[in-house]
Amino acid sequence: MKDARDIIIRPIITEHSYDLIEMNKYTFEVARSANKIEIAKAVEELFDVKVTKVNTLNVKPKKKRVRYVAGYTRQWKKAIVTIEAGQTIEIFAS
Repeated sequence: MKDARDIIIRPIITEHSYDLIEMNKYTFEVARSANKIEIAKAVEELFDVKVTKVNTLNVKPKKKRVRYVAGYTRQWKKAIVTIEAGQTIEIFAS
């Protein structure tokens, strides 16, 4: 099994992710090779909470241009993790 810190890369801090916190949903950037079961176990191990649901999506690269050089942004995977009611993750504390 992979290390939990290799699976959970960083929390996603946006206005939308803060709105989801009210519904006990937390957003993370995760390893592209990680599946939902690995993500749930990693969040439970790192933050000592009970995960009830994991939704994942692959963020596709967008075409960008800097002057004359065209390229793409990076491709990454996002996970929206729902935890049990009454529990919180302190990284996102307001």
